[in-house]
Parts: sequence; C-alpha cells; structure tokens
Amino acid sequence: MTHPSAELARYVSELDIESIPQPVLRRAEELLLDTLASILAGSHGRPVLSIAAYARAMGPAEGPAQDMAARRGTSPVFAAMVNAAATHMVEQDDVHNGSVFHPAAVVFPPAIATAQALGRSGRDLLAATVAGYEAGIRIGEFLGRTHYTIFHTTGTAGTLAAAVATGRLLGLDPAQMLHALGSAGTQAAGLWEFLRDGADSKQLHTAKAAADGMMAAWLARDGFTGASRILEGPQGMAAGMSRDADPARLTDGLGTRWALLETSFKYHASCRHTHPAADALLALVTEHDLHIEDIGDVVAHVHQGAIDVLGPVVDPVSVHQSKFCMGVVLGLIARHRRAGLPEFDEALSDPAIADFRQRVSMRLDPEIDAAYPRRWIGKVTVRTRDGRSLESRVDTPKGDPDNTLSRAEIEDKALRLGCYQGAATQEEVARLIAQVWGLADCERVGWFL
Repeated sequence: MTHPSAELARYVSELDIESIPQPVLRRAEELLLDTLASILAGSHGRPVLSIAAYARAMGPAEGPAQDMAARRGTSPVFAAMVNAAATHMVEQDDVHNGSVFHPAAVVFPPAIATAQALGRSGRDLLAATVAGYEAGIRIGEFLGRTHYTIFHTTGTAGTLAAAVATGRLLGLDPAQMLHALGSAGTQAAGLWEFLRDGADSKQLHTAKAAADGMMAAWLARDGFTGASRILEGPQGMAAGMSRDADPARLTDGLGTRWALLETSFKYHASCRHTHPAADALLALVTEHDLHIEDIGDVVAHVHQGAIDVLGPVVDPVSVHQSKFCMGVVLGLIARHRRAGLPEFDEALSDPAIADFRQRVSMRLDPEIDAAYPRRWIGKVTVRTRDGRSLESRVDTPKGDPDNTLSRAEIEDKALRLGCYQGAATQEEVARLIAQVWGLADCERVGWFL
C-alpha cells in the first residue's frame, strides 16, 4: 500500500535510532524530564486521584510498570492511564504549535510502561518516543484547525501517537503498525464541551488516549486488524472530525523534518492559548513598572482558536478551570509577574484578581489569526488608570523552539514541579534528573522513582 496512512506506518515501524540525529535524542530526554516532573506535580490532583483509584480497583495490586503518581507497581495499561492523567493535570506539559497537540502526555506514559514491562533499553524508549512524536504531530496537523474547534487533539491524535510509541517497542512491522493505527483511530475521542462546566474530562482524554493506544498496539501484535485508511478514508477520522484535513501533512518531511524539535516547553502553568498574551503583558508591565492597581483594562489580541477554547470560561470555579481564563492569567501576570502553580492556587480567593478579570477582553486579530497555528503571536493593549494607552507585542513566546528553555532552566522547572505540594524531595528530583540525562546508556528501563 502507498497511501499516506501506510507510508506513515511504514516510516515509524522502520525508524532506526541510528538515523535519528543526536539533537533530536537530546531534546527527547529534555521532554522526558519535563514530563516526569509534570507527573509529580499533577499526582495530587483530584481527577488524577479518581483515575488512580479506578486503576487500583480494576488492575492488579502489583506489576512491572510504575504508577508514578502512587509510586506503586501495576500493569502497563493502568500505569500508562494514571501517568497520562497526571502529566496533563497542572498545564505544564509540552505543546506543538502547528498541530495544537500535547505529545508528551500521550506518548511518554505508554512508552515508559511498555519499556518497563518488556525490559527495553533507554535507547529503545527514546526511539519509541521520537516515533510517537513524529506520527502524532503530523496526524494533528492533518486533522487541521476545524478539528480543534470541537475536538481536543491531544485526545484524538494522541490515541494514535500512543499506539505508535507502544508499537515501536513491541516491534510491530509496517502492516501491524497500520492495523494499530486503525484500531487506535476508531477509539479516538475528546470534546471541548467540558470547559464550560470546569469538568474533569481533560485528564480522562489523556488517560484514555494512552490506554487505548496501548491496547491498539498490543492487539495488532496478536494479529488483530484495523482499518487501513482510518485517517483519510471516506468514513475515517477526517471525514467525521474535520473540514480542512490535508493528507499531505501525514507524510510531510518524513526522515528530514524532525517535528519533535518543533515542540515547545510551557513556561506559564496555564492553557497554551494564554501564553502569548501573558508574555506580551509581562514585557509591558516590566518595561513600565506597572502594578495591578495601575491598570484600567486590557485587550488581548488573539487568534480564533484562543477564543474557541478560552471564550467559554467566563467565571472559573476551580484552579484548573482558571488556567483557561485569560482574565485570571493576565491578572496573575499583573499582580505577581508570573503565573506559576502557587500563584494559581491563590488566584480564586484573591479579590484583586477577580476584579482584574472583569477588565480583560479578547479581540480577534486578523494578523495573529493568519499566523496561527504555525506562529503564536502575543499582543496586548493596556489602558492605565492615569489615561495612558500602551501596547506590547511578542512574536516568540518563552519556551518556543526559537526562544526555548536551556537545560539549566529545564532542570529548574523540574525541581519546582517535582517538589510541588511535597510530591518529591529535592534529592529525589535530582536523582531523577541524573537518570534521564543517562537514559541513552541504560540497558533496561526501570522505575524512575
């Protein structure tokens, strides 16, 4: 077969670690550390604890894969499920701009669990990770902007990315990998409606994507078949979930363009759609030494995707929901000049933030919308209480590939996340960092904690 789904399946099945450039492998290590720290930070989240309780009730009391939130052994599928939910809990996991997709939350948990269960090496884990990223990002790009209007791409494309990462560790051949994609795609789901209620579905999306993708890969190894054109077929994912799907995106630059390198680290602990405006406001308040009481109102100039995702959140009632509220995020920037985990924990009880939130609006900007999702431009207009009108623009938000975090900054972020709410000690996180930096020399992937 030579159609796009088959070409993609063949590529990720036959991907040889020797063909992966060293910068890609090093970035994969950095993304892994960022993910493990996010798991720790999210391990105490109430939705994560619910999924962990379900896993404990339904799964074995012990097993070869580590549920890192509970620090216990269990089966690979339940370890992947809990760790994927925890990764996405505090909104600090990575994002790929062009696909509007969070790869880490759905690639690393099933890959780690499978590697632990099968005794695979660190190099095997890194290769599987790269395969999952390269496939998942291209599938997200293929599904397009109209898909993201209704569907949470991390839940949909993420199910297939999880299947690829798992399938790579299982040694699936191209035909089996194509079947795995078919079985993963027919299970793919995740709707944005939960944002209106502040519901817990976002954690369910990543948990199920990781578990269902893993199931698809293991079934394919056993001969279970799936649709060969689940992506571009007349009754496939694009037909039901998109109006602007582009099959050429599925095979774009395979072997020459490393999409993993295009992935961004999240600097603020909030929805990625808030980051460009947050960076622009931070630059402005720093330059003019403004404080929250100095600001009359703020207009955030945004792309349509930001309005679609953030627009429904007008009166947040939970910490997690507040991370999808532009007013809260910009209020934290104005008040603290940062929007980290501790700041969000106090935001809903702060009357200054509640007042500021009412004075923030979003406005569709044609230039910003035309650049999205390839570029996420931040622009704000601020009217001060003394009558000034000030503007600020940021073309490359902090954490993007052209404005990325150094290894030292990634380690600092890992320490802050890992120690959040006492999830781990500084000594444990330091050992975790050392483990990740030495992963390429690890003969057998064991527990990280």
